[in-house]
Amino acid sequence: MKRILLKLSGEALAGEKKTGFEEKIVLKVARQVREVTEEGIQVGVVIGGGNFWRGRSSENMDRTKADQIGMLATVMNSIYTSEIFRSVGMSTSILTPFSCGAFTKLFSKDRANKYFSKGMVVFFAGGTGHPYFSTDTGAVLRAAEVEAEGILLAKSIDGVYDKDPKEDPRAKKYKEISIQEVIEKKLMVVDMTASIMAMEQKIPMFVFGLNEENSIVNTVKGNFTGTKIIV
Repeated sequence: MKRILLKLSGEALAGEKKTGFEEKIVLKVARQVREVTEEGIQVGVVIGGGNFWRGRSSENMDRTKADQIGMLATVMNSIYTSEIFRSVGMSTSILTPFSCGAFTKLFSKDRANKYFSKGMVVFFAGGTGHPYFSTDTGAVLRAAEVEAEGILLAKSIDGVYDKDPKEDPRAKKYKEISIQEVIEKKLMVVDMTASIMAMEQKIPMFVFGLNEENSIVNTVKGNFTGTKIIV
C-alpha cells in the first residue's frame, strides 16, 4: 500500500489511565509511523476522542452539543499526538472540517494531497464536522476522499471476535472476515454507517491490537496477527 489511514482509539492512547495520554504509548506509535513513512508510505491519521469525552454517553445535554465537545476532543488528541510525532523527526499537519483559528487548517482533498506529496503525516481531526457521526465514519470518509488503500484500526483488542472476549473466554477470533458478514452479524468493529461506507467504497480494514509489539509496522508489511476485513 502506498497510502493508508491509521485510526487510533483515544482510549488506547490513554493506556491504563483510561483518560488523557500515556506518553510512552504515543511515542511507540510515533516511532512505528516514522518507520512506515521512511518506506515511502503516506500516512493519514484519525484519532477518537474517548479518552476525554463520549458524546453519546451524555444523557443530560443536547446531543448536538455533546457531539461538538467530542469533535473538539479529537482536535486536542491530534494536536498532542502531532507534536509527539514531530519530536521523533516527522513533519505533520492537522486538518479539520471547521475553522479552529491558528490551531489547524481547513480540510480539502487538494490540501491533504499537497501535504502527502511533501512527506507529511496528515491528521484528520474534528470528525465529519457534524453531530451524529462518529470518528469511525470520519475515518472511512477521509480514507475514501484521499483514496487510501486501506484503513488500519489500532484498538485495545487484537482483532475481530464473534463475541466480546472480555466477557466470554470462548470467543472466536477471525483471521479474515468480509465487511458484509461484519454488518450482518452486527459485530460493530466500526459503527454501522462506517461499515456500510467502507463496503460501498471497497476499502479493506485491518484490525489489530495497538499494544502488540510493532503492530503498526507488522500490519503494513502483512505480518500482523489481527483480523483483515475484506470487501
